[in-house]
Amino acid sequence: MQLGTENRNKTIAAVALAIVALVMVVVRFFPSSPASAKTPIPVVASPTGPPRTAAVRPKSGHKTGVAPVRSLDPTLRYDWLKASEDTQYKGTGRNIFRAEVEIPKPIVPVQTHPAPVVPQGPPPPPPINLKFFGFASKPGQPKKIFLSQGEDVFIAGEGDIIDRRYRILHITPVSVEVEDVLNNNRQSIPLTQG
Repeated sequence: MQLGTENRNKTIAAVALAIVALVMVVVRFFPSSPASAKTPIPVVASPTGPPRTAAVRPKSGHKTGVAPVRSLDPTLRYDWLKASEDTQYKGTGRNIFRAEVEIPKPIVPVQTHPAPVVPQGPPPPPPINLKFFGFASKPGQPKKIFLSQGEDVFIAGEGDIIDRRYRILHITPVSVEVEDVLNNNRQSIPLTQG
């Protein structure tokens, strides 16, 4: 392998970075001196409660503080388990799983006697909604009238059926008598002025 002068600086920089990286990996994963290893903090156990905290000596210029005691010891601490089992909850006595709200019951009026049942007959027939508004008569022919229902206009004489429902019974100068043949209902419709 031949190294040219232009690639020589790049090659030296790459080799130096590789050496620095190798040294960092070795130091990180293979500590060689016991002074570089961290010393564990001793655990202070309390048989009646949770772990205590240890006082930390202040460094120069720092205030005194309290830090919790921690341990990486994986053994099971039966004294801590016993202390947590003996703990009794002393709350306010309120059960969060039960609704204790009193819902007022509605007051029902007392009926002394039942209301009398009024027998109801069949419902009244619907009204005839035709409007009588004029005459149509020619000499020598029977008298005819103009009736309207909404926008529809009908011309009929006595005895005629209009809108397949209403029969004209009798025509007078001021009103007309109409029968609803579906409901057997008769109604007199006055002449409307308009």
